[in-house]
Amino acid sequence: MLRNRVSKLAAATAAGAMLMAAAACGGSDDKAETGASASSEPSAQGGGKGGKVGLAYDIGGRGDQSFNDSAAVGLDKAKTEFGLEAKELEAAPGETDAQKEERLRLLASGGFNPVIAVGFAYSGPVKKVAAEFPDVKFAIIDDADATGPNVSNLVFAEEQGSYLVGVAAALKSTKNSIGFVGGVKVPLIQKFEAGYVAGAKAVKSDIKIQVKYLSEPPEFTGFNDPAKGKTTAQGMLDAGADVIYHAAGGSGGGVFEAAKAANAMAIGVDSDQALTADKAVSDVVITSMLKKVDVAVYDFLKNFTAGTVKGGETRYDLKAGGVDFSTTGGKVDDIKSQLDEYKNKISSGEITVPATP
Repeated sequence: MLRNRVSKLAAATAAGAMLMAAAACGGSDDKAETGASASSEPSAQGGGKGGKVGLAYDIGGRGDQSFNDSAAVGLDKAKTEFGLEAKELEAAPGETDAQKEERLRLLASGGFNPVIAVGFAYSGPVKKVAAEFPDVKFAIIDDADATGPNVSNLVFAEEQGSYLVGVAAALKSTKNSIGFVGGVKVPLIQKFEAGYVAGAKAVKSDIKIQVKYLSEPPEFTGFNDPAKGKTTAQGMLDAGADVIYHAAGGSGGGVFEAAKAANAMAIGVDSDQALTADKAVSDVVITSMLKKVDVAVYDFLKNFTAGTVKGGETRYDLKAGGVDFSTTGGKVDDIKSQLDEYKNKISSGEITVPATP
């Protein structure tokens, strides 16, 4: 899935290695449970058409058919609407925090403002580099720890969307056995697991649920290892599962291949993977847990252009339209009314979805 892009740093990162500006880094307790970024004073921001935005992808970059591609959709929309120029870089497997820092410095020192980091792996680097460039606005997807007066934290209620596809998996399974494949065993991905398991058990308390992760920190290759995703899914299918949900980034392609070979069902993640997955296997995707990274990226850039960005957390939950389930292909049309019932109960607060397994 990875492509040879200018974004793999090469000599370019070295050019920005020594560019640092000292600044104090403070925290922010601002939180917003909303589908639009919070707003405040327009200091060091856009306030008009045009501008240069830098976007640093996680492993896989544009073309991963999932998480990064969703961010790219939001970027493309904002570029068109607001006349923005953009530079896109991506992480390479096995790189260090220092390498991620250099990527962010390259963007910030190159006149790109704002800078958006896609993925929790940028947490430490964003916190450090944002302090060095206090006049540059930073946003990070999926992380609330990288705090600072010029950092916007764009996070999601992944457990809520995963609960809904867990309901779908249980209703669609004819073997009363389903699976979950996580890319890397970290708290963020465990939110997907927790919601999925809770949703499935809400429908069938005795359902069998196999849970496996492709890697654990400090190894993060589980997000870009389709072969391992396929082998893991095959093991679940051989053990009786007939529906598998993945939260494994580019490794999900392997999960779909295994499901296709076994005439089983799969559930996508982040984007509508019935539309984005390889056409040879996309028909196995009965639904996807939609995580509106595109909405978060677009909202942030819209607010930056308007001069209304502030530091702190914005949480995109089910009520705000930040997560959902897809219906492409009509494979969940027969259970959509049931899914909507659970959706309404979560949105109203009647159901509280666990965020840890």
